[in-house]
Amino acid sequence: MKKMFYRLPAEWEKQDAVQFTFPHADSDWKLILEDAIQVFIDVIIAILPFEKVIVVTRDITKTKSYFKDYSSSNLFFYEIDSNDTWARDHGGITVSNGMDIKILDFTFNGWGLKFDAKKDNLITEKLHLSNAFKVPMEKIDFVLEGGAIETNGLGTLITTRHCMQSPNRNPSFSEEQINNLLFQSFGTSNIYWLNHGYLAGDDTDSHIDTLVRFCNPTTLAYVKCDDQQDEHYESLLKMEAELMKLVDMNGNAFHLVPLPWPDACFAGDGHRLPATYANFLIINEAVILPIYNVKQDQEAVNVLTSIFPDRKIIPVLCRTLIEQHGSLHCITMQYPEGSINL
Repeated sequence: MKKMFYRLPAEWEKQDAVQFTFPHADSDWKLILEDAIQVFIDVIIAILPFEKVIVVTRDITKTKSYFKDYSSSNLFFYEIDSNDTWARDHGGITVSNGMDIKILDFTFNGWGLKFDAKKDNLITEKLHLSNAFKVPMEKIDFVLEGGAIETNGLGTLITTRHCMQSPNRNPSFSEEQINNLLFQSFGTSNIYWLNHGYLAGDDTDSHIDTLVRFCNPTTLAYVKCDDQQDEHYESLLKMEAELMKLVDMNGNAFHLVPLPWPDACFAGDGHRLPATYANFLIINEAVILPIYNVKQDQEAVNVLTSIFPDRKIIPVLCRTLIEQHGSLHCITMQYPEGSINL
């Protein structure tokens, strides 16, 4: 009997829920905690009309109090401790073989041992033990963050070499071994590693979800810097050239849509923050878009509207999120239809 490989669904496929891991006083948000909490609330409220939301929190009573004026049968809380809040990278990754669904629990080690992540690495297993999932969970002894991979759901996956081959993730794995693991886990045999592209202030070693995103099976949105004096210009130009050479499983080039380049945002100490419009979240019938209170925000809304004509584009101010070097997609993890026990 021919083996049925599991497939990693595209983000635009039907979803059951989106997971968040809520900020607390012992996370890196402690100096701007209330501002961070407000952004999380804004994003969660934007999603609730469309699908369920799972909120992982160390204090259910306190977290529920933030939503006392917003009644929704789509909101679910689980009391689980955490180091930080980046659900995209410590959340479970759901796959299907057409009949069965399972949730893969990869190792999360704080983006290559940069930060303590022992509690975050246990969240998916604890959600499983709390019966949040209606499908089996499988632990994978391999360091992989959800933000490091981007798929069209039809066999093509894009990642970045800087992330995949960083020395503190999986140093004993060759590129061929990693590709084999990705194929075995996700059924993706058309795998591309980008050599170029980065954002200043990024802690993830160039996660693909800050740079390039599939919007449908044949369309890629990507960050493009048009300022020749900007430090990103050369690297992102080379990334664009790489994208132009990519083809799908049928040998066809992808339709490339450049995203606006936002005005530079800086932290209080002067270092540049990784503002990007690529870090949007596709949900049922909508796209939640991070904006940064810069003049390019409306242009970003317009571009996303043109790419997703059948979905509502909902901008949410995420200037606070980039203070900790992530954005909207980074604080979320979607679970496809049939995977959540709610």
